[in-house]
Amino acid sequence: MNKLILALLAAMLAGCANSPKSIVYQPTSVRPVAQPEPLYGNGAIFQSNSRGSLFEDRIARQVGDVLTVSIEEKLSAKTKSSSNANRTGSLSGTISTPLNMPYLPGALEKLANAGYKLDSANKFDGKGETNAENTFTGNITVTVIEVLANGNLLVSGEKQIAIHNEHEFLRFSGVINPADIKTGNQISSTKVADARIEQRANGVVGDAQDGGWLQKFFMSVAPY
Repeated sequence: MNKLILALLAAMLAGCANSPKSIVYQPTSVRPVAQPEPLYGNGAIFQSNSRGSLFEDRIARQVGDVLTVSIEEKLSAKTKSSSNANRTGSLSGTISTPLNMPYLPGALEKLANAGYKLDSANKFDGKGETNAENTFTGNITVTVIEVLANGNLLVSGEKQIAIHNEHEFLRFSGVINPADIKTGNQISSTKVADARIEQRANGVVGDAQDGGWLQKFFMSVAPY
């Protein structure tokens, strides 16, 4: 009996812990690595140990640098299908006795010389159509989390907005080629590889969409 109660409690806890996890790369922020002070002393304008090139804009390229991502996502999908099937069949014949049997009653005599006919027809028509269109626009500033071996930048960031009892999160992560960064340290989300965009909310609206603990319990026990 005790084992049964413990199993039910474990199932209830598993159902309550059915909250979705974040899909973006963690952490969403890091501190920049301290760089050694450059040594100047030859009087030249360009120093080989200085950061960046003399003829380029100052763009994000090291851990801890920040840049702005313009989220410009628009996805649309349309699926349409139709199918039909027709099938017909017919079977007929006559059953007759080879001998004359006058001693049979009238009903049995008719049955002995009976005929039969079977007809069947099947028809199936099916059509289906789905349309989906999603648009996501906005801006978020992200931090360079890691510089990959080929020079690409792994970025991640989070924006939190709290209004009254609603707490909204906007998270973003992905891999950026520094050559795609525009003036002003800006880049479009369409240029980001492995982009992961997430928007969630905690509050009355979020709780209503998330469902109660009892509903989560039954969904974990019998999801279908």
